[in-house]
Amino acid sequence: MSKLEIVHENNDYIVVNKTAGLISEKSPYENTTVEDQVFNHFSKNKQKPYVGVIHRLDRVTSGVLVFAKKKSVLVEFNELFSSRKVEKTYLAIVKNKPIKDKDYLTNFLVKNTLEKRADIIPSKSKDSQKCMLSYEVIGKNDFGYLLEVKPKTGRFHQIRAQLAHIGLPIIGDDKYGSDENYFPLAICLHAWKLIYQVPISNESITFEAPAPKNAFWSFNSLRLS
Repeated sequence: MSKLEIVHENNDYIVVNKTAGLISEKSPYENTTVEDQVFNHFSKNKQKPYVGVIHRLDRVTSGVLVFAKKKSVLVEFNELFSSRKVEKTYLAIVKNKPIKDKDYLTNFLVKNTLEKRADIIPSKSKDSQKCMLSYEVIGKNDFGYLLEVKPKTGRFHQIRAQLAHIGLPIIGDDKYGSDENYFPLAICLHAWKLIYQVPISNESITFEAPAPKNAFWSFNSLRLS
């Protein structure tokens, strides 16, 4: 079982580096979730602690995840997310060389509930959601190309689906067409940075989660911590 990796903790919230393979939120069908790990950590200092799930990451994705210690803090963060005052930066490794070193992608996405995936469709429909992201190639190694990805919307599987749609499935993501092996219940997608603005002062707070420590994430002259 993976240990809880704490990036930052204060009286209001905790920021952790989620391990791929775990789901974010407590579930009766899972022995261990990140929420369980956070609850156990809080329980060392407080009986019946409050754990507020602010946002989530896919099971197969690693990276920065924030949990609130108070209901009021959960409400504040929910407002920040809904008003798009939170910026997320992901890292993705793809096998294929992108045609463009950087690009801005706009697509229409439909959630395929039956297959638990997102499908990109040619044009807007009554069931579709507009999804947007930017990417830039920032590294290369023997496994593939490292992309810095900034989603502008928060749709289901949008990074995985949008990159696969242009021929860049994330390594290990067989659901979206990757034929490269990675680790079980994991793909080469990492939530690297989270930046939010403090409502009153407009101060920018940045949290950064180190990338997984394995050969896939070794890139010369790049600091992925």
